[in-house]
Amino acid sequence: MTAPPQPPTPAGLLPADTTEDVRRRRPELAVLPIGSFEQHGPYLPLTTDTVIACTVAREVAAAHDVLLLPPLTVSCSQEHAAWPGTVSISARTLHAVVTDLADSLLRSGIEALVLVNGHGGNYVLRNVVQEAAGRGIRMALFPGTADWDAARDRAGIRTSAHSDMHAGELETSILLHAHPELVKDGYAGADCPADDRRHLLTLGLSAYTTSGVVGRPSLASAAKGRELLAGLTEAFAEYVALLGAGADADD
Repeated sequence: MTAPPQPPTPAGLLPADTTEDVRRRRPELAVLPIGSFEQHGPYLPLTTDTVIACTVAREVAAAHDVLLLPPLTVSCSQEHAAWPGTVSISARTLHAVVTDLADSLLRSGIEALVLVNGHGGNYVLRNVVQEAAGRGIRMALFPGTADWDAARDRAGIRTSAHSDMHAGELETSILLHAHPELVKDGYAGADCPADDRRHLLTLGLSAYTTSGVVGRPSLASAAKGRELLAGLTEAFAEYVALLGAGADADD
């Protein structure tokens, strides 16, 4: 039996630095993309959150002198467990892994870390950042709500942040711009409004959508994705200043 063809693997998402590159640049700030491996409807890949986090981190690394780390690709996706392919780890494990990475960076002389989170279900990352103050490393979680709101306004995203919850206008737009090869046909007819999700954590997402989609992907465009990324890249400068680390890559 011939195996079915595998979907394409997005290029350029893993850092290519050598140890000598890092020694020469001596970055003071590390950037850790954190995604997930969970369903994103029938037209976006299971790696969508990871691809988005890596794409944002890559844009940031092009603008600032940072140590770009490889992504964490599995996280807290328990609310998507009803769909095939979704894989999760516990919040305890994610907390431990990120904390261990921060400790390792600190031992190597890097005292600031930004977590670029691509998955809304990684609630525990807020606690990781909250607790970092007592560990000797400065940490931040990016993008924040205000960063996403400003980027959405800049890009002309029409769906509200609450309505555009999963595989909707925003996520589809970013992939259409950055990795169109990963977007399958069907998103234009996959809109699924589900604003009342009051028991999401208890019941899981399958109580509110049969397709796994919550939002209006039909409104997505590559142009919106480009502006979303541009807005987030600009917003990151505030985090560099906040953490007191690094200068622009062009300096």
